[in-house]
Amino acid sequence: MLPSKKVKELISKYDNLEVELSSGKIDPKMFAKKSKEYSNLKNIISIAKDYLNFENQKKDLEELVKDKANEKEIIEMAEKDLRDLKLKKEKYENDLKIFLLPKDEDDDKNAIVEIRAGTGGLEASLFCADLFKMYEKVCSKKNWQLEIINISKSDAGGFKEVIFSVNGNDIYSYLKYESGVHRVQRIPETETQGRVHTSAATVAVLPEAEEVDIKIKDSDLRIDVFRAGGPGGQSVNTTDSAVRITHIPSGVVVSQQDEKSQHKNKAKALKILRSRVYEAEKRKKDLERSHNRRSQIGTGDRSERIRTYNFPQGRVTDHRINLTLHKLDEFLSGEIHEEMNQELRLKEQSLKLESLN
Repeated sequence: MLPSKKVKELISKYDNLEVELSSGKIDPKMFAKKSKEYSNLKNIISIAKDYLNFENQKKDLEELVKDKANEKEIIEMAEKDLRDLKLKKEKYENDLKIFLLPKDEDDDKNAIVEIRAGTGGLEASLFCADLFKMYEKVCSKKNWQLEIINISKSDAGGFKEVIFSVNGNDIYSYLKYESGVHRVQRIPETETQGRVHTSAATVAVLPEAEEVDIKIKDSDLRIDVFRAGGPGGQSVNTTDSAVRITHIPSGVVVSQQDEKSQHKNKAKALKILRSRVYEAEKRKKDLERSHNRRSQIGTGDRSERIRTYNFPQGRVTDHRINLTLHKLDEFLSGEIHEEMNQELRLKEQSLKLESLN
């Protein structure tokens, strides 16, 4: 049973936001945030009001059923309406519970995605490139903006590492489920015996942190500059354009040398560093609230094997929800990525509902 107090609080919050937004006196910095909050509440508010009115409706119908002076047809109709009302109430209660579930405060943030080749040598680097192409296609279909921050190519034409940012609406809420170890099973082109090899790549999805999310003091940073070149460098520069930034309190180190401008490399490195430090703080808090962590599918654990891409059998399996799709080509082309994501969201939702109940 959902406490009516919580539902009344929702309606009161909606009414207060409506007054505040229409007053014209709201702080411009808060307008976008409060407008989004108001818009989200608008979707549930009619359900909340109907839910509070169920008891009155139920009472009226029960009185009709009990009154033996009523005709048989009226009593039967009232009994049917009571059954329908009960089902409707259960549905509305579930909708409200889902709406009231604790939200990840980072869900509406942009994301920084880091893909690294794991075990498997050159084959792992090719798989790393395949994963990047998959996310590139997903972003294209969703009209999200993808920007490469850093890329390190392998001899085989794959990637040892690729780091990119994704901008758009509610990016992290979608991509957070991709964090973990992705495993591939296929026959490499260089394999003459036709044997299936297993390789892996690690994906880390970080919520993109703004300066308001985490304060990093200049005194906590050590910045080194050097000449770009070697692995990952697009060319050997004659100027000290490459940048290495160390966040002394946490030990997080970020190097950036893709750009020819030291200023641009520093800006990109700070962007990654801020998000990594923010993610470390977030994971620390999650561990302190470990009961919440158990109800999350997208925990961001990079050591967890989350998915297997089996080429000989044309299937992709997500081990967290035991879901197998026999449409590997469509999945890698971004066609049915949404299908997997939706199942992951539903599973996490059900876990949270269990803990709420």
